[in-house]
Amino acid sequence: MRFFRKNSMHCFHGGFMSDNQIYNDRDLRKYVNTLVLVYLEAVYSLYDKPDIYVEYSVNKGLYTKINGKGRIARHEVDEIKQAMNLLIESDIPITKSRHTKEEAIEIFKKQNMLDKVKLFSTVSLNIIDLYRIRNNYYNIFGEMFDSTGHTGNYDLKLADQGIVILFPRKEDNYELPVYIHQEKLFNVFMESENWAKLLKVDDVGDLNLKIRDGSIDDIIRVSEALHEKKVAKIADSICNSDARIILIAGPSSSGKTTFANRLGIQLMVNGKDYITISLDDYFVDRELTPRDESGSYDFDTIDALDIPLFNKDLSKLLKGDAVQIPTFDFMTGKRKYNKGLTKVRSDQYIVIEGIHGMNDRLTESILAKDKYKIYISALTQLNLDDHNRVSTTELRLIRRMIRDNQFRGHNAEKTLQLWENVVKGENRYIFPYQENADVMFNSSLIYELSVLKKYALPVLNEIKESSPFNVEKLRLLSFLKYFNEIEDETVIPNTSIIKEFIGGSCFH
Repeated sequence: MRFFRKNSMHCFHGGFMSDNQIYNDRDLRKYVNTLVLVYLEAVYSLYDKPDIYVEYSVNKGLYTKINGKGRIARHEVDEIKQAMNLLIESDIPITKSRHTKEEAIEIFKKQNMLDKVKLFSTVSLNIIDLYRIRNNYYNIFGEMFDSTGHTGNYDLKLADQGIVILFPRKEDNYELPVYIHQEKLFNVFMESENWAKLLKVDDVGDLNLKIRDGSIDDIIRVSEALHEKKVAKIADSICNSDARIILIAGPSSSGKTTFANRLGIQLMVNGKDYITISLDDYFVDRELTPRDESGSYDFDTIDALDIPLFNKDLSKLLKGDAVQIPTFDFMTGKRKYNKGLTKVRSDQYIVIEGIHGMNDRLTESILAKDKYKIYISALTQLNLDDHNRVSTTELRLIRRMIRDNQFRGHNAEKTLQLWENVVKGENRYIFPYQENADVMFNSSLIYELSVLKKYALPVLNEIKESSPFNVEKLRLLSFLKYFNEIEDETVIPNTSIIKEFIGGSCFH
């Protein structure tokens, strides 16, 4: 497909602008927001008052559902694509307008978008930005391009009971990724959806209502109990297996430390003991560390670890031999041997926490039956409304900002400076291996952003207007405005994942 945008010199090939490429995260968010708007408008044009849900990110795409239609057929996906392509080729204007909260509520009452009516009724916003395309209004959170013709490089794939929207990705050099269905990831999202239904909290509007009517304490108690029940179930599964080595991996700020401690407690409930081994102690000497494209040491690559030594030591431990585990000295960049000998009993587990736990190269000499792999991430099951998801990456960023400020002496600007490389490492070394897990644990809590908000606001507000991160600050502040705050934290247990970030954890 090749076409030109009306009244301009912007040339498109396959619907993707050749002279206005996406160069940064802000452009990409605008592109995705506009593409979602085109998708919504296309579906609304084809079907009579469908309920459309933009759910969550899966395998480099956005998973959506269309309720009231039954299972979607492949020919219907083709019809939606045709409708989207027509909207894109027509280059229809997208008009931004500002409204009072009362005006926005009336607009969405007329459009029968009651999820938005509920959300706006529970927030303290005076002015709300809406986007109009043809005769329909939308409140897609974030910036948007000014017409539909700015999109076009996309694809739609059938997945489970919905449709995945694929779009250019930064880690794929802004090309369309190949879609691979991730069954285990889908299952953990489905589990989280079921938890949300149990709690009767479908979106942020529902959460705000629970805070307002005073029933939020029950939501917190049940959410924490669901987490504990899941951890206990994982511990039972381990004890019923032949595994001796427990590998725990996940992206930054997913709550791995708290999870590992809670799992350890549940193993002891089962009468089992364990030792822990840190992958950090198996770094190669610094001068042997691989370098990245910029010439800097790449400590995230699996080749920064002495894999042969690690496997040799694990094999000896499993046989019951005594092993001297190294200690890596980060000051000198050298490995030292200053610990006593380590020996593992036949009834003890070896727990290993680190980003490469799902990569089979890490434990290549260990039999599969001897390993139990756990992937942990904060997979948000709560969306602002039907069309606006809460990004898993943004939840982890807010967690990390607060933790860095509380415990590492970093301000928000420092966290944001490091975040791009953190995400780049995750895309390379963690996410491609997540489906190798024996089980996945979702560490997000349905109520947590309403707690994190009061910790995040002062940290974000330290960023000055002159900062290159001011736009990101304003975006996150605007996002957090949709959440009512939970003031009383006394009901949150000191074993909670959230305490790892705000303080008060019994594991620190």
